[in-house]
Amino acid sequence: MQKVYVVGIGPGGEEMLTPQARRALEASDLLCGYTVYIDLVRPLFPQKPVYTTQMTGEVQRCRQALQEAQSGKTVALLCSGDPGVYGMAGLVLQLAPAYPEVAVEVVPGVTAATAGAALLGAPLTNDFAVISLSDRLTPWQTIVQRLRAAAEADFVLCLYNPESRSRKGYLKRACEVVAPFRAPQTPCGWARRISREGEESGVCTFAALSDLAADMFTTVYIGNSQTRIFEGKLVTPRGYTL
Repeated sequence: MQKVYVVGIGPGGEEMLTPQARRALEASDLLCGYTVYIDLVRPLFPQKPVYTTQMTGEVQRCRQALQEAQSGKTVALLCSGDPGVYGMAGLVLQLAPAYPEVAVEVVPGVTAATAGAALLGAPLTNDFAVISLSDRLTPWQTIVQRLRAAAEADFVLCLYNPESRSRKGYLKRACEVVAPFRAPQTPCGWARRISREGEESGVCTFAALSDLAADMFTTVYIGNSQTRIFEGKLVTPRGYTL
């Protein structure tokens, strides 16, 4: 079967793998993905052959998946979270016209924004904006413009990729952009290694957020003017009359 499943495997834990995603992985002859993502599902499918690349090998990885499918295999291309949220779905669909005999199916997954929000309470109950702080593919000035516009519009902000070993101080820089539009006591939160070993999360004020020791496995939440803390849980009210 000439097919590529672009599979969202969720944040990492087996309990976050949807039945649809599991069926796609079971039906595949080859698993392709970033090494870390392959390692997360390998215990479930130890006999399946794999093709892995490092973090910067996305184009190579997607082309290889399509080429393997063109040769007659059913291929699963793994993405953490949801493949349409900073994942490989868009890239595969951009490349797919060169492989007209290959069918592409996008299999949704649980993304870090919602999984992390559940750990913290309900910070995304009202309008929110998801922004990645990684400037590897998006210019930093564009990220700044998006942060400023979303903060000024009073969206709750959910920040992906706040820091990495090669991108130090990015969360602090983002907080400086947002600061004119947030009171120091605005409730914020963070979740790290969601549904994986070492999972942790916490609530803090906006004033303290810039000092958070974040990494690429951390998702950060900046509340809006309505966000409150109820018994330790971060909540952005929907607007119901109580």
